[in-house]
Amino acid sequence: MEISEQLALLPEKPGVYLMRDKTGEIIYIGKAISLRNRVRSYFQPGRNVAPKTRIMAGQVVNIDFIVTDSELEALILECNLIKKHRPKYNISLKDDKHYPYIRITLQEDYPRVLIARSIRKDGAKYYGPYTSSYAVDETLKLLQSIFPLRTCRKDFAREKPSRPCLNYHIKRCLAPCQGYVSQEVYRNMINEICLFLEGRQQDLLHLLQERMQAAAAALDFEAAAKLRDRLQAVKQVIEKQKIISSALEDRDVVAIARNGDESCAQIFFIRGGKLLGREHFLLDGTGDTNSKEVMEGFIKQYYNNASYIPREIVLQEEIDEIGIIQRWLAGKRGKVVKVSVPKRGKKREMLELVEKNAALELEQMVEKRQHDQAMTAGAVQSLQEVLELPAPPERIECYDISNIQGTEAVGSMVVFLAGRPAPKEYRHFKIKTVEGPNDFAMLREVLLRRLRRAANGTGDKFAVLPDLLVVDGGKGQLGVAVAVREELGLRQLPMIGLAKEFEHIFRPGNSEPLVLPAASPVLRLLQRLRDEAHRFAITHHRNLRTKRMVESELDKIDGVGKKRKVALLKHFGSVAALRKAPAEEIAAVPGISRKLAEEILIRLRGADDAAAKEK
Repeated sequence: MEISEQLALLPEKPGVYLMRDKTGEIIYIGKAISLRNRVRSYFQPGRNVAPKTRIMAGQVVNIDFIVTDSELEALILECNLIKKHRPKYNISLKDDKHYPYIRITLQEDYPRVLIARSIRKDGAKYYGPYTSSYAVDETLKLLQSIFPLRTCRKDFAREKPSRPCLNYHIKRCLAPCQGYVSQEVYRNMINEICLFLEGRQQDLLHLLQERMQAAAAALDFEAAAKLRDRLQAVKQVIEKQKIISSALEDRDVVAIARNGDESCAQIFFIRGGKLLGREHFLLDGTGDTNSKEVMEGFIKQYYNNASYIPREIVLQEEIDEIGIIQRWLAGKRGKVVKVSVPKRGKKREMLELVEKNAALELEQMVEKRQHDQAMTAGAVQSLQEVLELPAPPERIECYDISNIQGTEAVGSMVVFLAGRPAPKEYRHFKIKTVEGPNDFAMLREVLLRRLRRAANGTGDKFAVLPDLLVVDGGKGQLGVAVAVREELGLRQLPMIGLAKEFEHIFRPGNSEPLVLPAASPVLRLLQRLRDEAHRFAITHHRNLRTKRMVESELDKIDGVGKKRKVALLKHFGSVAALRKAPAEEIAAVPGISRKLAEEILIRLRGADDAAAKEK
């Protein structure tokens, strides 16, 4: 269907539109009060639009749309779809899937505080995102020094230790494994941690003060002393925070610095009138986009997953959709949220400070990237000289095998372009022809499958040969690679083996390994390549193993077929969460009767355990 025909079918209703290119890939997602008017505006001849928008519109061959009841629903759906599909022409937080979060496992009887790399619907509470793993580590250390949290992974319902661990004896844990603390008391402590992570330290101080006084009035002086110590520890943390305002308001201050195609958003977090912390985020897809759209795109991306939304958000730039965004934020917070753009006064001064920090952060990141690129280019150039290659290896591929005694065996191919990882080029190979633990045969299968298609000129994915092929291993692995090369008539394909034990480099036709200094940029480049191949292989292997274990556990239960298994895992997120759920909640899943829910618990927990849980 032609674009003009698709435009004629668009309704004059609010909703979300998804633009696809000739391959079917979603390249842009947007929302509109009127889908017909908004989408048609992209294709009006003579309309003055940004070059990026014109290029994007020229690539569109298909338009999907989803009608919603209101503009607010359209905004929420747009945010979720952008996060899921990460379209090429939408503004997005760079690599936001890698930003760390602090995760509190509220679904457990005695929750833990952990680091997570993504948000899952598992009943846990998440705080973040943070751009610094170091900051998250330091925050966890601080929490563990103030609050006696459990850090073990044990499921006390199934695995009760015979005695408390060392952390209990050094007063770093309340020993819930032994029943030394009730769930209510432990949950109170978790609520205190939530207040702390939300920056609501004044509320936390009042809460601790009240509990300390109540314990003292009840003559529970030991509990009162512990609460007093915790109160003092929190006060010490607060005293180190910079006072920004005498008013005890909660506020985020947001500014974005831009330099050509580069953009960096900076947020200052003010809680109770004090500067609690700050974060910065790189933005992709800003290009020639105007400043209002960049700010609006960032606000949607960041606050869609933000763990806490303050009463006020101060912006450096006016945004067109301020009204609907305030309603959206208020819905997420549960209270009114004000979005303002101050022109003068204390808020404007604070905003200027955030702008300066954003510009400085962007400058430092650009300088660091340029330095890293120069170092990487130098390493690639040196690699050509060390290996006596005809040209610097623009495309380098590295292969690794992962399995346990031949089971769930996988091969990995990672690709570096110009010395930097290119994740979109990575590939997994599930071993098909090798039985038992034979890494050499598995490597041969992987290399044949990859190189044969290039040699035969078939398959777009493998049409291009690497400038250098690296195998993880020594003489044996390299021998396999050389044999495949000879079999396929690719004698000009350069290849080496990198043995991990001594970091020796093996080359075809050389009996002695090449040994480079530990500080050599060439060796470091090859190590990064080899380690990335190993990580990619073992991660996929673990995922396959976990999937097999999960499937086998549920597949043993009569009455749980494929559809019901999918429904259960979609609802609970994991078998572990399903195992802990009460029968009533399991029976609430479509297609699961009360009788089947009880049977599931009996099979997952054991008959006696299930009976005890349900009493």
